Amino acid sequence: MWKAPGFIPTLIAVGAAFGSWALLLPVIPLAALEAGHSEALAGASTGVFMAATVITQVFTPKALRTFGYNPVMLFSAMMLGVPALGHLLGTEAWSILLFSALRGIGFGALTVSESALIAELVPVRFLGKATGMLGVFVGVSQMIGLPLGLALVNSLGYATVYFLAAGVALVAAIVCVWIPRIKAPPKTRSQDQQQDDGAQQSATWKLVLVPALAITSLSMSFGAVSSFLPAAVLELDAINGAVFGGLMLSVVGGAAMIARYLAGAIADYRGQPGATMIPAQIAGFIGVSLMALVLAQQWSVWWLLLAGLLFGGAFGMVQNEALLSMFHRLPRSKVSEASAVWNVFFDAGTGIGSFLLGAVAARAAYSGAFWVGSGIVLIGLAVTVLDRIVGEKRLHRYDNTRARLHRISSSQEPDSVANKQ
Repeated sequence: MWKAPGFIPTLIAVGAAFGSWALLLPVIPLAALEAGHSEALAGASTGVFMAATVITQVFTPKALRTFGYNPVMLFSAMMLGVPALGHLLGTEAWSILLFSALRGIGFGALTVSESALIAELVPVRFLGKATGMLGVFVGVSQMIGLPLGLALVNSLGYATVYFLAAGVALVAAIVCVWIPRIKAPPKTRSQDQQQDDGAQQSATWKLVLVPALAITSLSMSFGAVSSFLPAAVLELDAINGAVFGGLMLSVVGGAAMIARYLAGAIADYRGQPGATMIPAQIAGFIGVSLMALVLAQQWSVWWLLLAGLLFGGAFGMVQNEALLSMFHRLPRSKVSEASAVWNVFFDAGTGIGSFLLGAVAARAAYSGAFWVGSGIVLIGLAVTVLDRIVGEKRLHRYDNTRARLHRISSSQEPDSVANKQ
């Protein structure tokens, strides 16, 4: 894995870019509030960022085919960094929203590019661990960047954070020079596809829908966890709630990071993804349900530590399983589409979950929001189980990993029979 050309520079670029993003994620809304703007505008700064991110993700696969990974990732890093300096111009509403949207464009192109590039650079037998290691770099960047940005604001001011975010993004841009200059494969039928008798083309959405729904069901609950769990903990324990709320987010993030790599290692060992998907979804359902139960029954906050470990581990496993399942099911020429779909459903789920479950919390308290979140995870689990049952009879023989393994097995079968005779 580590010997794959461009793998290490890609990880460094991703870590630096996500570090730049994490530094500003909590800082921009705080700056808006301190400037006298409403909570709605502060929330809109993140909402505009995510909207620009999702829109950009839809068009990134075409850009990767046209320009290649290297230019797109360089552009992404620059779009994350340069607009950060734009916040130095002031805290007017137009300035906050405009530069948040521009940074969202960079973030959207980056998230699709890095996942797809890993699949292009690393041999299939190491793909699980490689995507897991990608999650480790992203997770570490977030664990450092999120609290560091707020700490620097309190000690050195907003300008320091803006310059630091731009500088870290510049590191990502520089490292992109060492990324191989390759383009995403064009949408053409390969020789293997043409030789595969009886090959059937299936619509992309049919192949990615189930893993997409799986990641969305968990990311919607994550939207509630990241947005409301600290406040819910504070209501539960007014004395230690502030410290414990931050600890809970770290526990969720750390568990997700470790579990994502573990799921990838298991997938590599088995030769295909899927082994941990259903167990992880069950654990995620239990974790979110336990959060709701603790808040409803006013139990000790220490029960939330167990709930955070269960949910975080489940979220990390489902992240990697969903991405690998998309790579596994789709043709090799659609790696960038798989990455785009995964990122769109991940980010859209997080945003929709924050909005939808926030509305539930306003009417039914925080415990009600987490009960609804657990129900959403349960729906995703039911869809995955149903797909697992009917999927035993489905083979999309169209130049994907499963199809290639099927062809190899079929071609070797006559030789095995002859040897036995």
